Amino acid sequence: MKHNAHPESRTLARWIVAILLTMLVAQAHGVQLQDIVRIKGSETSKLVGMGLVVGLDGTGDGGKYMPAMRPLAQIVGKLIDESIVAGELRDGKNVALVALSAEIPSTGVREGDKIDVYVSSIGPASSLKGGRLFLIPMTGPLPNSPVFAFAEGAITIEDDNIQTNGVVHRGAQLTRDVMSRFMDDRGIMHLILDQPNASWSVANYVASNINGVMSPDGPVLARAIDQKNVLVKLPDYALKDPASFISQVLQIYVHPDQITSGARVVINEQTGTIVVTGDVEISPVIISHKGLTITTITPARVPTPEEPMAEDRTFIAVDPQNRGGTKLGDLLEAFNQLKVDAHDRIEIIKTIAKSGKLHATLIIE
Repeated sequence: MKHNAHPESRTLARWIVAILLTMLVAQAHGVQLQDIVRIKGSETSKLVGMGLVVGLDGTGDGGKYMPAMRPLAQIVGKLIDESIVAGELRDGKNVALVALSAEIPSTGVREGDKIDVYVSSIGPASSLKGGRLFLIPMTGPLPNSPVFAFAEGAITIEDDNIQTNGVVHRGAQLTRDVMSRFMDDRGIMHLILDQPNASWSVANYVASNINGVMSPDGPVLARAIDQKNVLVKLPDYALKDPASFISQVLQIYVHPDQITSGARVVINEQTGTIVVTGDVEISPVIISHKGLTITTITPARVPTPEEPMAEDRTFIAVDPQNRGGTKLGDLLEAFNQLKVDAHDRIEIIKTIAKSGKLHATLIIE
């Protein structure tokens, strides 16, 4: 006699099957739309300012640098003695004039939020180590911009080799809201393709995919207006509560054969770090840099007794298996074989990107 499975066991099994199918579908369908587009109005933005770092151990600008002494005199005059003039502070070597910048994230910020502030000396100071940023307002980069935040705090030096640059972690506190904008007054969301995928075919494919998923039997919601821009009209039901609709659109899967990739190359020039996400391709190119030559179109030559492969060489082929579609990882391996230093690697990758041969989004930090 057979016993029926317990209802709870059957339910659990169905959930497991559903989860596995979802994972398989996701893997088969490639990357999500949010990996290759951004919403216009939801970009990062900058705050800027000029200020003073105080408390330096004799590594500041020095009293002869009047651009630093004048604002210091104004601060001292306002807080202590109005008769103080810049000339009386000529022995002050514990102060440095600095430029400030802070990035507002694409998600926006609210009053009271705190963000990092990056500090760079603009005078003759030799080091900002041990200093503290004096309270200073930060504005938008355009003229007559209002104050968005006030910044202050201890300076952290991230690279000991460059002690005139530093960061104040969570050093700027916002004094007003900066909201991201995800649709215009007509209820239209503007999607912008990342540069590696900006083409008529990809833009049309993205628009068709959105229509097929979000409105298979209804009106056309999305249309490509050029190689880089896709407009999506939110339906009436989504206007009052757009979060669910926008989330579903951005999570639509796009087939990897239809796009370049969601690949990114992130470079930190200060630390020499290169982070590659995705399968980054390079178009055929020959690189000549400081006596070394690298090509992505010629297979590696086979060593012979007459021409053995030297251990220290200035030429190397990046596509030794002649596969076509050379990967950035192959190039980085060639760098390792040629013992190319971090600075030169970064300069080569940046130049390849400028020439349009790097099929990924390049981000310089």
